[in-house]
Amino acid sequence: MSEHVKEMNEAGFDDLVLQSQKPVLVDFWAPWCGPCRAMTPAVEAVAEKFVNDATVVKVNVDENPSVSARYGIRGIPTLILFKDGKEANRLVGLQSQDQIAAAIKNAQN
Repeated sequence: MSEHVKEMNEAGFDDLVLQSQKPVLVDFWAPWCGPCRAMTPAVEAVAEKFVNDATVVKVNVDENPSVSARYGIRGIPTLILFKDGKEANRLVGLQSQDQIAAAIKNAQN
């Protein structure tokens, strides 16, 4: 995993994601999910590009079922962008680097 992407669990989710001063992109994924693995390079590239403007974290849905249930994750990969502790955007399914970057740019405006 990239040095710019943090692995997140239920215990630290509220503190890191909901209390953050900058936008947080949460990648809900699982190791067995092919599209999730295929999207990893795009997520890591976006994390590196926006390292000063946004935080990018990954949440394994199998290991963190209560967070997944709280946000209604029905399919993976699902990306949720949080701004000021609230959901600002949701992308479901395989996304390109440009689509992910556009979601973060929109949250900055």
